[in-house]
Amino acid sequence: MDKQKFVYVTYIQTTPEKVWDALMNPELTKQYWFGHHNASDWKVGSSWKHQMYDDPSVVHVVGKVLESDAPRRLVVSWVSPDDEGNEEKTSRVVYEIETFGKNVKLTVTHEDLHQEMFDSVSFGWPIVLCNL
Repeated sequence: MDKQKFVYVTYIQTTPEKVWDALMNPELTKQYWFGHHNASDWKVGSSWKHQMYDDPSVVHVVGKVLESDAPRRLVVSWVSPDDEGNEEKTSRVVYEIETFGKNVKLTVTHEDLHQEMFDSVSFGWPIVLCNL
């Protein structure tokens, strides 16, 4: 079965550095990602976790940092903790940050999705990113 891809583009009146910080900084992430934050040192090869800010033992997504080019591009793998190590269930998220006049164009591409994950992120990404 072919894997699917979800792409979301938004424009934000800010700088690339501030968008990058908003993707990494737990204090900022919890404000737009419904009390979650993304924990990592954001170095290529490092692990990352999408967890509750107030209870880090609650982890909803895990993965590895595949690329990190601040403040332009971040690529991570994405999988449920229960499916960690299962390549069939592992997807990939690419964050691309570009200057667009006085704004920033943020493109989030979530690829290699199986149907259940596609359904979930098609609902989730727009809600999260419009809060950014």
